[in-house]
Amino acid sequence: MKRIFRYLKGQPKLGLWYPKDSPFDLEAYSDNDYAGAISNSTTEAEYVAAANCYGQVLWIQNQMLDYGYSFMNTKIFIDNESTICIVKNPVFHSKTKNIEIRHHFIRDYNEKKFIQMIKIHTDQNVADLLTKAFDVSRFQYLIASIGMLNL
Repeated sequence: MKRIFRYLKGQPKLGLWYPKDSPFDLEAYSDNDYAGAISNSTTEAEYVAAANCYGQVLWIQNQMLDYGYSFMNTKIFIDNESTICIVKNPVFHSKTKNIEIRHHFIRDYNEKKFIQMIKIHTDQNVADLLTKAFDVSRFQYLIASIGMLNL
């Protein structure tokens, strides 16, 4: 977060632009750039990151209920097909044996249709904006994807 705020402080003309007629949808993007540091398996690390992402989405869903907005079936975009398969298939997988039980709540919420896990190509995953370094053109594409522009 500090890196993001330092960047924004140096870019006072950048802002988010959402036109009045733009849809008001809740979407989330999950990615884990540090898979090797916390796990022996990329899928395991991505699964834990997806569970943590949904923890944040669940908080937002509950907060928005207070304002009369229901965001059931929120789309979570993820670039790891194996992780999506583990979330959608609640039977025991060999890839889940080292994942702590507390992360498996994401399966229940997927079954209840609170979330929808959707595969996204790595190049379109805007979560990368906060986890990786890029060349200028890729960076410009990602900030445009989230609606950030010079005001």
